[in-house]
Amino acid sequence: MAAEIPPQIDRPQFERAKDEGGLASVVRVLLTLFSYLLLIPPWGFLVLFFAVKIVAEYERGVIFRLGRLEGARGPGLFLILPIIDRMVVMDLRTVTMDVPSQECITRDNVTVKVNAVIYFRVTQPEDAVTKVLDHFRATSQISQTTLRSVLGQSMLDDLLSEREAINNKLQKIIDEQTEPWGVKVSVVEVKDVELPQGMQRAMARQAEAERERRAKIINADGELQASERLAEAGRIMSEDPATLQLRLLQTLSEIATEKNSTIVLPVPFGLFEAIQQAAERSADPNNPRPPRVRVGATPPGDIAEGMTPPEGKPPLEPGTREGVVS
Repeated sequence: MAAEIPPQIDRPQFERAKDEGGLASVVRVLLTLFSYLLLIPPWGFLVLFFAVKIVAEYERGVIFRLGRLEGARGPGLFLILPIIDRMVVMDLRTVTMDVPSQECITRDNVTVKVNAVIYFRVTQPEDAVTKVLDHFRATSQISQTTLRSVLGQSMLDDLLSEREAINNKLQKIIDEQTEPWGVKVSVVEVKDVELPQGMQRAMARQAEAERERRAKIINADGELQASERLAEAGRIMSEDPATLQLRLLQTLSEIATEKNSTIVLPVPFGLFEAIQQAAERSADPNNPRPPRVRVGATPPGDIAEGMTPPEGKPPLEPGTREGVVS
């Protein structure tokens, strides 16, 4: 007796799909894509390689279709038609370029060597590709010629002191020249100015003479102010003689602090006359009027003859200069 075969039970399709995991679905998708790729002929991969283009965030791809400008694309992934389309990648980042040292003759006939640095970037990729052959070399050449032209119209003093104004003028002129090429010049800076040795020595002498002039002017102003103060002090002292005595005592105090062994004290001549008059007045109490001391030429004529000379001295002759007490 043959064994009975159990009947096969047909499960629904949805139950079988339910039993499949996530990995199986991923494998199915990959197999489907691989089958599609097998349908592509071998030369199709080469066409696909040239059709897919990727440009970075700071780049733009300028597309030419059969020689005609189609525009700029990017950033990111895009497709072009191989053989028909041609793409030129343009960098939009700021470029720093050194301007070579230029020998210029300033307006006041001084030969100097100047170098500079220029900062620029491409703002219109289409113009930078279609309107100039090499925007880097073109910008460098226009910077050199403009630098020589502008410095040739400037004085040496302006070049050394008005550097900011010259930089702004250079930036404006160069930017106007490069604007049709889609290039924006943002900054132009003059880095170094090399002067001849003779000019450097002349400038050093000029600076030294200027410093000496200022020093002499300041010294003269100080002397003027001191003289004005001294004149004012003399006027005040003449109005009140006691101030002169106070000043004399102050001078003695200042000298005493230095511990000098010898002190020279100036004494007014009027003080000796006052002492002499006081002594004569005390010697002759019957003469209430103090004697007058007259220093000058001896009176001529009878006046000189009428005077009695002191004891032990010859008579005075007219025209002699000797102290005469009258």
